Amino acid sequence: MIPRRWKVIQTVREKFSCRNCERISQPPAPFHATPRGWAGPNLLAMVLFEKYGQHQPLNRQAERYAREGVELSLSTLADQVGASAMVLRPLHRLIAGHVLAAERLHGDDTTVPVLAKGKTATGRAWVYVRDDAPFGGADPPAALFFYSRDRGGAHPERHLEGFTGLLQADAYAGYGRLYRADRPPWPATAALCWAHARRKFFELADIAGNARRGKRAPPIPPLALEAVRRIDALFDIERNLNGLGVAERLSARQQHSAPLLAGLETWMRAERAKLSRHAPVAKAMDYMLTRWDRFARFLEDGRICLTNNAAERALRGIALGRKSRLFAGSDRGGDRAALMYTLIVTAKLNDIDPQAWLADALARIADMPQGKLAELLPWNWQAAGAQDQAA
Repeated sequence: MIPRRWKVIQTVREKFSCRNCERISQPPAPFHATPRGWAGPNLLAMVLFEKYGQHQPLNRQAERYAREGVELSLSTLADQVGASAMVLRPLHRLIAGHVLAAERLHGDDTTVPVLAKGKTATGRAWVYVRDDAPFGGADPPAALFFYSRDRGGAHPERHLEGFTGLLQADAYAGYGRLYRADRPPWPATAALCWAHARRKFFELADIAGNARRGKRAPPIPPLALEAVRRIDALFDIERNLNGLGVAERLSARQQHSAPLLAGLETWMRAERAKLSRHAPVAKAMDYMLTRWDRFARFLEDGRICLTNNAAERALRGIALGRKSRLFAGSDRGGDRAALMYTLIVTAKLNDIDPQAWLADALARIADMPQGKLAELLPWNWQAAGAQDQAA
């Protein structure tokens, strides 16, 4: 292991005067990663990826850099993060356009503590993921994050303004505005997540969890075990369809999944009629039965995934970050985090090293013509790197 080194680059711009024409010439100043910035692109990329990709707050980074002999204050690092986010915002807009042009999106949200007067408020981080790899699609995957101070339904309506495709999400009521028949230009189509539905039964049928609780553990409902078994049969079919085209998936589902789904609905409605409305299993059944058309929609459209796990995986970094830092400092910090999560998670989805890509993008974006910015997007950057390596 070779410890990293810090380097200061001094650019000397000599001035020359001409006695004949009485003019002074000087080489132009090099482009900086940030306006009037002193930090190089590799340093900025390291700070950004450590903060948003490895969940290391800036104060911990500052302490580590100080032990290496480089004193960087917390406010200085925060200023550089803000300046870098502003420089990278054009790439965020290009990714947003790519995500919102999809026919199908995965949507989800999670909590983000935000500093408020004398306390922390509970903000929300929203994500929308475009990923057609399970269907053999050729379009590159990408994730788009947003931040809001609350969980109002107006936020997803604003995020997905103009989106009219398939939205795979949980049963959060705020998405209901997107499905209204009078929504211009026309409503989005809802498809619910079977992993959410299965989880409610699995928690009731968790044999290992019950064993840890000891004698006080409630008895395991046999109906919950049966529901998990029937739902798992649908997942077994889906695993064999991964990577197939839309038409092949739809044909296989109608042949193999449709009989299982019909049997599950018949069994569940018959058993639900025998249960009290206060029974935990009844609540899990009601979650599905009251929304059965949206759960069964995967039999009508081969583009629909059985789960919303793509969005949940994209939010995993934020959940890990909550254990490492206390809160977002402000709403502006929340917006900045959403921008950086968009870039880093999209790079990961395209099997790109986020830190290496951020360093190269920061080094080139100031000198890049506006019409060529798409060359810096993760999926194009990967292709360019492969061509250079081959050459």
